Amino acid sequence: MSDSRRDLLRRQFDLTWALFEYHLDRLRPEDFLWEPGPHCWTVRRAADGTWVPDWAETEPDPVPVPTIAWLSWHIGWWWSVATDRLRGRPPRERTDVIWPGEGEATVAWLRDLRTQWLTALDGLDDGDLEAAASLPSANDPQYTVAHMIGWVNAELMKNVAEIGQLRLLRASRTGVGGE
Repeated sequence: MSDSRRDLLRRQFDLTWALFEYHLDRLRPEDFLWEPGPHCWTVRRAADGTWVPDWAETEPDPVPVPTIAWLSWHIGWWWSVATDRLRGRPPRERTDVIWPGEGEATVAWLRDLRTQWLTALDGLDDGDLEAAASLPSANDPQYTVAHMIGWVNAELMKNVAEIGQLRLLRASRTGVGGE
């Protein structure tokens, strides 16, 4: 992979992360579990006090609207799996990724995942970037590490937009935290 492709992937990531920081800095604990409608996916307290995300092996129809809590757990899950794959480790199971809870704990968790991701990326050379890799949601040998990095950029951008939209929607309805 040439430096220009590497730079492009990194710049895409950095732009998306900058947009995410805008929302992360403005999230309030009460934003996370706010349900914008009657048909939502969220995370719920289990008997042991941990948070468990709503989940279905087959996507329901209609698709539930996710809460910020669910979206932030989802980012943590796929990003942890992508980082595992990038580091050559067996990817963790969805049920092994535990959401830390509303507010600063989740914001800190997401920022730490970013640090882990960038540390793994910084260790790659051109040969690593062209090596075969699979996306967290597929096992296709046609994908390279560069494809996986591009997928992470796209998935993060989608989830950041969803979190931002939910935050702004809640703020417009409650009159709190809309800047």
